[in-house]
Amino acid sequence: MANLDDNGPPARLEGKYAAMVVCWLLGNGCLFSWNSMLTIGDYYGYLFPRYHSSRVLTLVYQPFALGTLAVLAYNEAKINTRRRNLLGYILFFIASVMVLVLDLATSGKGGLGTFIGICAVSGAFGVADAHVQGGMVGDLSFMRPEFIQSFLAGLAASGALTSALRLITKAAFENSKNGFRKGAILFFVISAAFEFLCVLLYAFVFPKLPIIKYYRSKAASEGSKTVSADLAAGGIQTLPKGDEEDPKKLERLGNKELLLQNIDYALDMFLIYVLTLSIFPGFLSEDTGSHSLGTWYALVLIAMYNVWDLIGRYIPLIKFLKLESRKGLMIAILSRFLLIPAFYFTAKYGDQGWMILLTSFLGLTNGYLTVCVFTSAPKGYKGPEQNALGNLLVLFLLGGIFAGVTLDWLWLIGKGW
Repeated sequence: MANLDDNGPPARLEGKYAAMVVCWLLGNGCLFSWNSMLTIGDYYGYLFPRYHSSRVLTLVYQPFALGTLAVLAYNEAKINTRRRNLLGYILFFIASVMVLVLDLATSGKGGLGTFIGICAVSGAFGVADAHVQGGMVGDLSFMRPEFIQSFLAGLAASGALTSALRLITKAAFENSKNGFRKGAILFFVISAAFEFLCVLLYAFVFPKLPIIKYYRSKAASEGSKTVSADLAAGGIQTLPKGDEEDPKKLERLGNKELLLQNIDYALDMFLIYVLTLSIFPGFLSEDTGSHSLGTWYALVLIAMYNVWDLIGRYIPLIKFLKLESRKGLMIAILSRFLLIPAFYFTAKYGDQGWMILLTSFLGLTNGYLTVCVFTSAPKGYKGPEQNALGNLLVLFLLGGIFAGVTLDWLWLIGKGW
């Protein structure tokens, strides 16, 4: 094992690119099931025409995600990260299977009972997301910035992939009997299989990569207790000698001090997602009027958002395009709120080309600013502090999402609901 007192990892430490690929896949798995449920919103709109399913499912998901993550973030220093992340991916897998079981058991019929069942699965996805997203972002915050960028790009890629799959299944089954239902079933078969793959990747591949073992050992030497099970899975049983005897080396800032020092970053995350989720997906699914694309219109808008969100998450890899100024980030994030009147007037007076352009810009800025904040905030802290800060930022992100999906209902004022 490399000397942990070095400032950086050894130049020839293996597994960097493999780790980036695995991080991307694990990020994908973190939201693949949920994005599948969002992307087949047209199927649920057909099954439950009176229940505003795209808005209700998001509103059910968020309190479970936010409440669970608040508990996990508060107790972050004592939680076994390996158990936390594995539990999250296993719950994603089970909940994806339950969507299939529910649809097959009811033979694809709607009704209040079925809708309550779908809402319960949505809540399970929220609990799983809190375990995985906070756990993974915290874990990757004390590693290379490329790893957290890959994980965040994977989150966005899950949206782009599910949108592409939905467009393909809609085209394939559009003219067949029960085409809606066949496409939805295919979605959740793929989703369940992918979540199972993520369980295997996190359990058996990720902890054994040399560069991951290096960073986890380094975090353990700085006092982190959350990585011990992952180190054991990678074949490392004990900390380097002498580290336990140096109490100063094991001192760390508490969550309150970390939050006060990084309150602007926390507000950044909240404001990015309160704006995005007040528009996406509810407004795009229901309030954009009728256009020549017909039933394809909402799907195209959601696909464009997801693709540009993914592209935006790769832009900060180009160093001179990455925004790292704390003041600059706040100005950019506040200026995005001009998109609210832009969407309102475009929906009322503009054509579909302008709406597609605005939706693409919403996605691009969402992805770009998310990566800029998550990769800038942890710099200069010890491993355990970076882990805690990562969890706190995800908590504010989910708080922004919850506020956004609640505010999203304001678009329905004057529409008779």
